[in-house]
Amino acid sequence: MPATDSYQGSSSPLTSFGRSILSIRRDQVPTMDGSHDPTNQELELETFQKQVAEQFNELSSAGPDELLSLSWVRNLLDVFICCQEEFRIVLFNNKGYLGRPPMDRLIGEFYERSVKALDVCNAIRDGIEQVRQWEKLLEIVLCALDNQKALGEGQIRRAKKALIDLLIGMLDEKESNAALAHRNRSFGRNNGSSKDQKNLGHFRSLSWSVSRAWSASKQLQTMAYNLSAPKANDVMATNGLAVAVYTMSCVITLVMWALVAAIPCQDRGLQIHFSVPRQFIWAPPILSIYERILEESKKRDRKNACGLLKEIHQTEKWTRQMNELLDSLQFPLSEEKEAEVRQRVEELKPVFGTLKDGLQPMERLVREVFHRIVRSRTEGLDSLGRGGGQDFLILASGLCKRMDFDGKKDGISDAFLAQSCRLFSIACRAPVSWEVAVVQHKVPDSHRCVAEIFAQKLPSVFLAYFAL
Repeated sequence: MPATDSYQGSSSPLTSFGRSILSIRRDQVPTMDGSHDPTNQELELETFQKQVAEQFNELSSAGPDELLSLSWVRNLLDVFICCQEEFRIVLFNNKGYLGRPPMDRLIGEFYERSVKALDVCNAIRDGIEQVRQWEKLLEIVLCALDNQKALGEGQIRRAKKALIDLLIGMLDEKESNAALAHRNRSFGRNNGSSKDQKNLGHFRSLSWSVSRAWSASKQLQTMAYNLSAPKANDVMATNGLAVAVYTMSCVITLVMWALVAAIPCQDRGLQIHFSVPRQFIWAPPILSIYERILEESKKRDRKNACGLLKEIHQTEKWTRQMNELLDSLQFPLSEEKEAEVRQRVEELKPVFGTLKDGLQPMERLVREVFHRIVRSRTEGLDSLGRGGGQDFLILASGLCKRMDFDGKKDGISDAFLAQSCRLFSIACRAPVSWEVAVVQHKVPDSHRCVAEIFAQKLPSVFLAYFAL
């Protein structure tokens, strides 16, 4: 891609760095002798941007067969976690600037984007669960057609039924009645009874953050809205921190956009305004990834895909071909037709193996991304002195740490409720008597009562992580 070439072909590190912290300060803060020795802070900020550039340059160098594969998406999430951790350290080492204008405004805008990213993580978790259901249907096909001495009409019918279910499930949600909006889940365990699950379909909705009206496309558009490079005076006033915030804002926006592009998601859409000045050292590889994914989405056979993940495309293509083959069969099967079926089954095995081995690690990484975003935001707002009535993240952090609940299977333990209520009391400065009254509210769905009270006080995004 041109962007990648631009990055790799730069001859001078300082030139390739473009609008670096040092170049801005050297241009605008002349000293008596005309020289300027970089401070530790400036070197730290430059190092952060160079690390971002190196990480994304490696991702952008992936070949056509690697881009948007399960392994590539996992690498993307790993890169985000590394960048997020480096950014967290930068903020920690520069706490004194966070509460000063214009840094307070810039970091506030970044934290708003991070909240929106949590919604995307939750929706992506739903999409991964959807792909897992397709994997189970593929397993049925393999069980029906593989390792059979002779293929009979019963095995073919069983495989064909699974293939039809798979094709219906892979329809774009705009054309399918079974939209993912009805299958939202949180990162917590599914504590619902089997009876509830049967009544509500495949999954029980545990998420209040991703409602049926929620749109991944609109969420991405709001994340990309007003995402512009910092002005020179803002860079000077923040001692260069404004560039680091802008860098991380671009990173989080691109990563969430790429996840929505790859994974089935409620109301998918990739139409966002994402423009980064190419003089930033990390801009070429990031723009290269953006442009390549956008080009992939415009291909004729990918326009109506439910996700651009390579393994999804392979599964859909194989399913259609196999379904056509099974439709053409007549019994008893000829040796030629039976051999063709067995050959198709062998073609499926690598794709099925990749899905079986790759979905769970990717889900864990999405969970880790979510945790890192929450932790970083909590620490940042604490540094700004918003840990009291204005900061609801004390409660959110407590809930997130207890996603794997210690409660009973049929509900949440009183100990967890008590801890949540204490955190809620701290965050919202509610009276202790309220906490006691709620915990002592002994009804079968007392946890629902707590969640409803939380809903009145907290942004709904964090209720996604409170199982009902």
